Amino acid sequence: MNILIALIVFELLVVFHEFGHFIAARACGVKVVEFSVGMGPKLFSVQGKDTLFSLRGLPIGGYCSMVGEDEEDEGDVEGSLASKPVWQRMLVLFAGPFFNFLLAFLLAGVILSQAGVDRCVLTDVTPGYPAEEAGLQTGDEIIGMNRSKVVFFRDLQTWLYFHKDEPVDVSVRRGSEKLSFHLTPKYNSEEERYMIGIVCSGRREPVEGAGKLLYYSLQEVRFNVTSVITGLQMMVRGKISPDNITGPVGIVESIGETVEETKAFGLFTVLLNLMNVALLLSANLGVMNLLPLPALDGGRLLFCFVELVLRRPVNRSLEGAVHFAGFVLLMALMAVIMMHDIGRIFF
Repeated sequence: MNILIALIVFELLVVFHEFGHFIAARACGVKVVEFSVGMGPKLFSVQGKDTLFSLRGLPIGGYCSMVGEDEEDEGDVEGSLASKPVWQRMLVLFAGPFFNFLLAFLLAGVILSQAGVDRCVLTDVTPGYPAEEAGLQTGDEIIGMNRSKVVFFRDLQTWLYFHKDEPVDVSVRRGSEKLSFHLTPKYNSEEERYMIGIVCSGRREPVEGAGKLLYYSLQEVRFNVTSVITGLQMMVRGKISPDNITGPVGIVESIGETVEETKAFGLFTVLLNLMNVALLLSANLGVMNLLPLPALDGGRLLFCFVELVLRRPVNRSLEGAVHFAGFVLLMALMAVIMMHDIGRIFF
């Protein structure tokens, strides 16, 4: 059952991504040969005016197949992607990740309207630690840590996780005032960690009004996107082990745990938590697809940027070869991550 739920979540994310490509392609006059939900053998299909809409047997993704998407000899074919101006090709490529961010925004709106927002308001300051000594008070709302924006309690948790022992300029809102304090974390030998001595409950409060719901929904997308980017940066710097990377098998396990941990609280709670997982995964998918790596949307966008700089198309045979090599390496990496997940879970 948990595997089925995970597959449904994955399918939603991928289909929404491909639907973004589809909408942008149609808007730019690119002919879409097939829009498929699922992969593998065809179960059902409907022929539209220009596009075959199909349902396939393996619920592990989907695709939006466009004329001239990969073929090097279709640059002059009417309605092909390759025949379109570079800005239209960039729009079509960016639309997929953008729709993932859009889905994350829509899910955030539903979650926040039902569960409320976890503002970062201090419920206590620990005596003898930098926060108290600097003058922070109960009721202060933290709005920034160094150059990082803080809207949610989770913003604070994430910042402290990645910057445990670093000095920090804390910005707070106290009534109508905005104040700043410089704090140097103090080592707690009993807990074996650095602390600045602040306590937040993370309690959720109702979001009042459409304007605030829109604002917090956008901030929710910002939080998830920046969390992914920060995690990637820390991994490159060696502060996060590659062993912490989770692939499809690990995500299925995580979704299963989410269902098991929340089903005692009722179906509505389960659905909200699954939406939260889908929000995180959708933001992840959007960011990862924009990385400038071959075979990904970001890699294809990079070639478009090169074309803009050079003012002439990049050799399509070379571009195709680069993307093919990138796809092979990407599949190999996914296989390694999947085997790591299996080993971690079962052994």
